[in-house]
Amino acid sequence: MPRHASPAEAVACVQSGQRVFIHGAAASPTFLVDALVAQADRLRDVELIHIHVTGEVRYARPEYARSFRVANLFVGHNMRAHVGTARVDYLPCFLSEIPNLFRSGRRPLDVAFLHVSPPDEHGFCTLGTSVDVAKAAADTAPILVAQVNPRMPRVHGDGFIHISRIHHWVEVDAPIPEFPQPPTGPEEAAIGRYAAQIIEDGATLQMGIGAVPDAVLSALSNHRHLGIHTELMSDGVLGLLQSGAIDNTQKKIHPGKIVVGFVTGTRRIYDFIDDNPQVAMLDIAYINNPTIIARNPKVTAINSAVEIDLTGQVCADSVGHRIISGVGGQMDFIRGASLSVGGKPIIALPSRTKKGESRIVPTLKPGAGVVTTRQHVHFVITEYGIADLYGKTLHERARALIEIAHPDDREMLEQAWCELANCD
Repeated sequence: MPRHASPAEAVACVQSGQRVFIHGAAASPTFLVDALVAQADRLRDVELIHIHVTGEVRYARPEYARSFRVANLFVGHNMRAHVGTARVDYLPCFLSEIPNLFRSGRRPLDVAFLHVSPPDEHGFCTLGTSVDVAKAAADTAPILVAQVNPRMPRVHGDGFIHISRIHHWVEVDAPIPEFPQPPTGPEEAAIGRYAAQIIEDGATLQMGIGAVPDAVLSALSNHRHLGIHTELMSDGVLGLLQSGAIDNTQKKIHPGKIVVGFVTGTRRIYDFIDDNPQVAMLDIAYINNPTIIARNPKVTAINSAVEIDLTGQVCADSVGHRIISGVGGQMDFIRGASLSVGGKPIIALPSRTKKGESRIVPTLKPGAGVVTTRQHVHFVITEYGIADLYGKTLHERARALIEIAHPDDREMLEQAWCELANCD
């Protein structure tokens, strides 16, 4: 396990034709990635595979076409301009099933680039802010290359890696990327208030990052005995922990603990998870397994969408043919929540885009991907109310969704639905 003086030396093990996993989100190993790109001239046809990563993605630029291919398991904002070719492509897969791509050999890895906390007195590093799919990558890649950073939180759960398992490593001392909470507008605040009306005390919560999830969390300060079992956690939970709204006492799986796959936010949340036995950061194949999710009571899963049609089909990964994110864990938690006793799967979205276009649409755009099918959708929330679609016919669904669309779009939607459905 040689310790190297520079990232360039550490990544020199990568050879042409290999597949390299890159640790994602706040744990993106940017020093290693930059060093690899600097060696592009010696490399040909290296596949880089990852969920969303932070920092520059220079390897996706056309000038590196001979050296690198990219398999995006989730398309972050920094990758959107590049994805859509055979060389920079998108691999649709439920987040819960990505680890099996590595473990089964369906998408075997040759090298894994990781960003870890320093070894403790027993020699164990941790995967820090992102255990998620990185656990499976670290378990299966024959060669592990790591940047070891004293600022990376040391986490409890599944993310331990003994230093003897790491083949090449380099010490860095750099801040973990921070993602401040976005401002909450009046639309998001209204969505949060509506969601709070149907979230019960004792619910187990899953929600992502962004203005809508943060607004929902802000509206739950008077709730009690909430629990967290989620793929992603950010700063929004800290206020509820401090107020006592979250205590994880009603959970059946890991009672008393926050269960999470990866964390993105500010230094506040990174400091909170550091060496905190209250937080269990686990393999995403376990966290996002619908049968595991369903064992907790009143699972309330809040996810968003790009658009939703009048029958309830949810597009969450593309604008037409253009991929802008990924399947992620939406279906994992929508299904898990629906199977949970008292569970509530929720799709929450503002009624309009920033350009003023309705996000409740007669039909999805050509090429749009259906991430969540109409039969899986239960609750849809906009700033204009709650539509409960479960057990409703297509006509009843259309009426319920039109009622929560922007008032200026309702007549258009009614006319379009009548044309589509041959209304009497």
